[in-house]
Amino acid sequence: MTYSDSDLVPAPVSVTPQRAGAGAEFVLGPATALDTGPGTSDTARWLRATLTPATGLELLPPHGDGGNGDGDEQDGGEVGRIVLRTDEDVAARLGPEGYVLQAGPGRLRIDGGGPAGVFWGAQTLRQLLGPAAYRRAHAARDASARTAWRIPALHVEDAPRFAWRGHLLDVARHFMPKEGVLRTLDLLAAHKLNVLHLHLTDDQGWRVEIHGRPRLTEVGGVRARSRVGHRASPLWDERAHGGRYTQEDLREIVAYAADRHITVVPEIDIPGHSQAAVAAYPELGNTDAVDTAALGVWTEWGVSRHVLAPGEHVLRFYEEVLEQILEIFPSRFVHLGGDECPRDEWHASPSARARMRELAGPAGESADPAAVLQAWFVRHFDRWLAARGRRLIGWDEILDGDPGLTEGAAVSSWRGTQGAVAAARAGHDVVLCPEQQVYLDHRQDGGADEPVPLGFVRTLRDVHGFEPVPPELAGTPHERRVLGAQANMWTECAESQQRVDYQTFPRLAAFAEAVWSPVPAPSGSGYGPERAGGARDFADFERRMADGHYARLAAMGVDFRPPGGPHPWQRRPGIAGRPLDGPPATP
Repeated sequence: MTYSDSDLVPAPVSVTPQRAGAGAEFVLGPATALDTGPGTSDTARWLRATLTPATGLELLPPHGDGGNGDGDEQDGGEVGRIVLRTDEDVAARLGPEGYVLQAGPGRLRIDGGGPAGVFWGAQTLRQLLGPAAYRRAHAARDASARTAWRIPALHVEDAPRFAWRGHLLDVARHFMPKEGVLRTLDLLAAHKLNVLHLHLTDDQGWRVEIHGRPRLTEVGGVRARSRVGHRASPLWDERAHGGRYTQEDLREIVAYAADRHITVVPEIDIPGHSQAAVAAYPELGNTDAVDTAALGVWTEWGVSRHVLAPGEHVLRFYEEVLEQILEIFPSRFVHLGGDECPRDEWHASPSARARMRELAGPAGESADPAAVLQAWFVRHFDRWLAARGRRLIGWDEILDGDPGLTEGAAVSSWRGTQGAVAAARAGHDVVLCPEQQVYLDHRQDGGADEPVPLGFVRTLRDVHGFEPVPPELAGTPHERRVLGAQANMWTECAESQQRVDYQTFPRLAAFAEAVWSPVPAPSGSGYGPERAGGARDFADFERRMADGHYARLAAMGVDFRPPGGPHPWQRRPGIAGRPLDGPPATP
């Protein structure tokens, strides 16, 4: 096997064939043992949980450890051993998420720089076994097929380009049941993505149970009706829409993710995108500017003008919420939104205007005095989280109004890349997720059959070519501030698992390659075919998708967009979108 005829996604740093000819392969059979070392038990458990149902093979421990895989042929099966180890030399060369996979006759060994590296190596092992390894039950019609799991002799060295390889899932606009979130985590793991950004609250719904504040989900978690399509659509689904995760549900999600070396980053959006919270507890809103008791959970898409009041009682309420969030989510980062906060209510509220004057101090008026209120919210919770050993991350609007962020605060740059550039130069870590490059709710093609077409066309090629490091930071000391990137799936127009699948795949596979695989150098890179100017080889990516990865997605039950366009059942004629023509502006 050479690089050009492998079908691994994302592409590894290097794949080198070792031997050719009969017998020059690793065969997974009934006598194959799974030999584990310190720090590899989670990966061993995952391998048995996935490969045993798919292959019908037990992967028992070696002989002497209560198993039968002692290197002797047994019951007509093949011999062999899968060895899992962590290795200090691999850690020094490739980092804790790097791994080396060596396959040959009788043995397949994965050495990881740490437990995560071993796990990512196991994902590569599963890909090498073929699409059938992604099924939940052994589909062979006869026993002889049980020994057909063969991997050519090869040597793989691999490590991620970025530490933050993320995916945002919006469960506030359209709720996704717990099983769907767990399935999402399996799909992320299969693509070596390691951050799930869970968007839990918005104007249209509050999804996380908070003890002592039951109305957040009882009232804030139920929307009376939903517009079908873009916000200009005349169509409505008159059914109530709702759903919530109990705290035990979320702990299960976090644990399931941790077993797959994925971090779940929760988002509680403030001070805008908060109408669901205000509907549940009207005192959180600007009661001297609007009758907040008359507000319900917002049934429109877009951004509500009803925002949180800049009062101490609101800070105390959200501190209570966040205390419970910190107990559920051990993630280093907590996302507090901070984006798209209309300021009309603050200008109309006497108490908000008084707060503006208090915060402005003797310096007097600014171009937008309400900006100090946005900064006030951000600054308070930035310091509140820092005092508890956590780090705030927010959308790039958190830079507005000179909030005086702590050193540990980070920025999700969605309005292009300039927020990332400004934040990195100011000494803050950044995650790139520019809307016009990696928002997966945007349409994938300009054809008339594309369902609910939103935004500019962002093709599979476009996403594959996404470069997370802005040119202004590349090659400078500030480049180290780029933690990585994430692809965001907003669900206003994706009301079902099928719709989420269609918008997400195969583009998330292309994104995974953009954040995992190194950018090829013009010459001498040792990574795949050499490319002029270091451009990624999209033709080779398409080949790998066609040769194996589409079949893997199908085996996992993903209703992805086919390369030739949507299936008839994926089309949504008559559902209004909002397509934008031409190329998007340069970020």
